[in-house]
Amino acid sequence: MMETMVRILDETESGSTRREAFYFESGKRRLFGWLHLPNGVYRPSTGLLICNPFGFESICAHRTVRSFAEAAADIGIPSLRFDYWGTGDSPDMDADADQLAEWTLDVVAAVAELKNRTGVAQVAILGFRLGALLAVQARALCPEIDALALIAPVISGRRYLREIRMARLAASTIADADPAKSARLAASMHADPKRRETEGQPDQSGSAMLEVSGFSLSAATVAALGKADLMSLSAAPAAEILVIDGTTFPVSGVWSERLSALGARTEYHVLPGMIEMLMTPPEFAAIPQEMLAATVAWLGRISKGTAQRRDSRPGKGVFAPSDTVLSLADPDGGHPAPLRETPVRFGKDGSLFGIVTEPSAGEMPRRAVILPNAGADHHIGASRIYVSLARRWAKRGYIVLRMDLAGIGDSATRPGRADNEVFPDGALDDLRDAVAYLRARNGISDLTMAGLCSGAYHALRAAVAGLPVNCILMINPQNYFWESGKRLDELQLAEVVRNPSLYRQQMFSRAAWLRVLKGEVNVWRIAKVAIQRVQLVLESLFRDLARGLNIPLERDLGHELESITARGVSVVFVFARGEPGVRLLKLQAGSTIRKLGDRCRVHLLDEGDHVFTRSGPRRQMENVVSEQLFARL
Repeated sequence: MMETMVRILDETESGSTRREAFYFESGKRRLFGWLHLPNGVYRPSTGLLICNPFGFESICAHRTVRSFAEAAADIGIPSLRFDYWGTGDSPDMDADADQLAEWTLDVVAAVAELKNRTGVAQVAILGFRLGALLAVQARALCPEIDALALIAPVISGRRYLREIRMARLAASTIADADPAKSARLAASMHADPKRRETEGQPDQSGSAMLEVSGFSLSAATVAALGKADLMSLSAAPAAEILVIDGTTFPVSGVWSERLSALGARTEYHVLPGMIEMLMTPPEFAAIPQEMLAATVAWLGRISKGTAQRRDSRPGKGVFAPSDTVLSLADPDGGHPAPLRETPVRFGKDGSLFGIVTEPSAGEMPRRAVILPNAGADHHIGASRIYVSLARRWAKRGYIVLRMDLAGIGDSATRPGRADNEVFPDGALDDLRDAVAYLRARNGISDLTMAGLCSGAYHALRAAVAGLPVNCILMINPQNYFWESGKRLDELQLAEVVRNPSLYRQQMFSRAAWLRVLKGEVNVWRIAKVAIQRVQLVLESLFRDLARGLNIPLERDLGHELESITARGVSVVFVFARGEPGVRLLKLQAGSTIRKLGDRCRVHLLDEGDHVFTRSGPRRQMENVVSEQLFARL
């Protein structure tokens, strides 16, 4: 089985590049990475290592980072992108570790891995935000780094800490359903120093752990960031340096001039797209085409010589089985043997990607869970929830597939379709392929479909469509039906059921009325919400009456749940209290929920936002969902 897996991962893709997923050593740990190679056998002269931004910025920029890697491979430059220790698909990290120091060592290890796998003579590093700071720090430890491309670099660690604290403030004050407003608030705070001081936290590095948007920086990391200052460099970190600022609030111009004074050949640009790339949720994010073009042009100029094509036949990477398997020891000591994770491609043309987490090779589990994307977040899930759940469930004997639907994360995009579609028309086909893959690979006899937000929606739709699932676990779903072609920025039923109470609260707010008078409020949208709310309530009453008279209706959630449970499928809903999906479930399913009893369980958690960005509520949610899954053992 393992040899087959390696061959799947080494198959050449269509187009001018191919990519291979694997694990590599960084000290005593192993990290997950993607190597992007030109199609055909090349003798490349330059390689590119890409360093991710931190936390939510990394989630937003995932597709952009992949696009930069592919663009470099298109011009003959092999590229490696990877997950630092404790991030993405890499192993979990000690909670007290200095992430800044450890991630810098990971960058050095990745440089060595890139050179070893490709034979390149020189290495350039492309770093985004915190990744840019890590790149500069790694250069001090690794003279083999020849050039640096730094996009929106973190120059002052103290200022960066202020910025991510402001992002936390923005996330806590803006409703989850309007990510565009949250991004605009974060951007305005980033651009306005006075607003930073009045609305953000004090300008102090602090020493406590910092948690923002579902991701944490340890106390040691916060302290280290408080001391990081690239303006204090006494020598140029590389001979060739590209610096790109965003147009919203460019801050690197003075530093770029200093780099030139220190002897570096520095190229500096102020280009649009930073907010759309790094601070906008992936379903709304956009690849900064001007930044991409400037980076590719710079790579072409600094590359020593030309990558020569030696053979027109597709090249094959050489990977030992251990390169495509990650062994994970149980940190609690509760599992006698390590778990393992394997990157896999599946589907009719191998275009879908996922990570399989499973018990050690000596066990033969017959239970599996499939986790489709939450929104357009790639397969690690919002706040890296899917990684945590998959590893927890594998300890109890489950095989878990964290998968990317077509066009999301690391799966290929269907011809004629856009990237990052949250409700793609072909989602059911992707889930069928995932079910078929697990059944063929592991002989699965008991299958659960689970997910957060849109992942919950897809789990429900899979059960309604008759896919062979035994249980569906749905966390904070906000939609139970979706019209093909509908845009995410159009009025959603989640807004219809949630916003009336917000509007009532603001009826006596002077500030709210001033916003109306200034034209800052979409009055027509508010009117549509009120009208649709009345329609939804009347429709709910009508549907309950029709069910009582055994009159079938289209798009009847109550009837669908009755049909699913009649087939023996267990249905579990888990909501954070106040989520609009709770009210929508009551309106669209009516009295059916009560009639189904234990066959359809609904759990309300007292704390937590839509994607459980705070660690306490997140642990509570994981405990409840896991209990519901294990109850079926």
